Amino acid sequence: MEILIRSALIVDTGSAFNNQVKDILVSNGKIKKIGSRLQNTTKAKEIKEDNLHVSIGWFDLNTFLGDPGYEQKETIETGCKAAAAGGFTHICCMPNTLPVIQTKAQVEYVLGKSANQLVSVHPLGALTHNTEGGDLADMYDLHMAGAIAFTDGLKPSPPAGVVERALLYVKAFDGLIMVHSEDKSVSKNGAMHEGVVSTKLGLPGAPALAEEIAVNRDLFVLEYTGSKLHLLNVSLKKSVDLIRAAKKKKLNLTASVNAYNLLLDNSAVGDYNTHCKVNPHLRLKEDISALIKGINDGTIDSISSAHQPQDEDCKNLEFEKADFGMIGLETCFAVVNTALRAETKIGKIVELLAHNPRKILGLELPKIEVGADADLTLFNPAKKWVFAEKDIQSKSKNTPFIGTEFIGKVTGVVHKGKVHLN
Repeated sequence: MEILIRSALIVDTGSAFNNQVKDILVSNGKIKKIGSRLQNTTKAKEIKEDNLHVSIGWFDLNTFLGDPGYEQKETIETGCKAAAAGGFTHICCMPNTLPVIQTKAQVEYVLGKSANQLVSVHPLGALTHNTEGGDLADMYDLHMAGAIAFTDGLKPSPPAGVVERALLYVKAFDGLIMVHSEDKSVSKNGAMHEGVVSTKLGLPGAPALAEEIAVNRDLFVLEYTGSKLHLLNVSLKKSVDLIRAAKKKKLNLTASVNAYNLLLDNSAVGDYNTHCKVNPHLRLKEDISALIKGINDGTIDSISSAHQPQDEDCKNLEFEKADFGMIGLETCFAVVNTALRAETKIGKIVELLAHNPRKILGLELPKIEVGADADLTLFNPAKKWVFAEKDIQSKSKNTPFIGTEFIGKVTGVVHKGKVHLN
């Protein structure tokens, strides 16, 4: 299959064509030509749009796929369709399935079932047995089977001693530990951020302290072990301050923030909107400002979709009983670009979505050059559009963004010799 991308601005600091408008011819999954006004001599499928931009394919560190065990929420196939619609050519899937991704067979199941999808799926292996925060999982076996990193995913970070042992263990094979920093003994059964809004709504709030204590503790453990750690789901000003100080110590530390935490504050819960019941919770406007500052000064390394599909039976409930999470793959770029475009250049946004996730995982960056595999995302950062239910490719529809006007839209992706266009 041949694809001719017309007059696209290349956004890729690693490319000799960075910030240049070029045509790109893709043939049999490879970039065959890059130039101006290329002749379409082979009747290649042409992709042409005003203000078209192209970068290396985007990479998500935080996707929940329900397969196996929760296929009513999401399958590998529907999750990959949602990822492609959102501009992602690679996703890391969380291990919180049934059974948990904690054996060689379960890693191979995900790799095998996703092999023919346009989007590449990278399994994250469990950090602890059944992601329960106790005994360590067989991380070396998982690593050898193809698990790209280790985490308990949607669960709070394990006790300090467990994190310490995990960080020391993976040093032998340069593995990466990823944690969701939350002290459950502090957050308890909090349904949203503790503050004025939770009090007005009469909902149990989770103190910001629950994340701050856990971040601080995890950073102490990292410094002690000298290992490598990634903090998922950073959402607070104090957390950003702690990470910034830790990075000045040259710790092997990276951190990511979820797209929704850059646009929505806790007032979005409004009249008990369960689609805004998420973990980490929607925070305060001052936290959003701190996260954006952390992105722009390099404290925050990447942005994730935090794609957490929930079926109707888990969301159409009283707020306290509803499950946490919203889908995020299809809206991630639109949310991020809308939130950041006034203060952050598009090249920086691409680094956060495409370059830095690969660097965090120690993966080689794709290249936009002749002869390279075509791993590309096409987008228009200035296009205004309204997100509608028909734009959802996920099996679940749990999002507060239906009817929201965004600035910035994904045109499509090219990967593995295949193309998806929105």
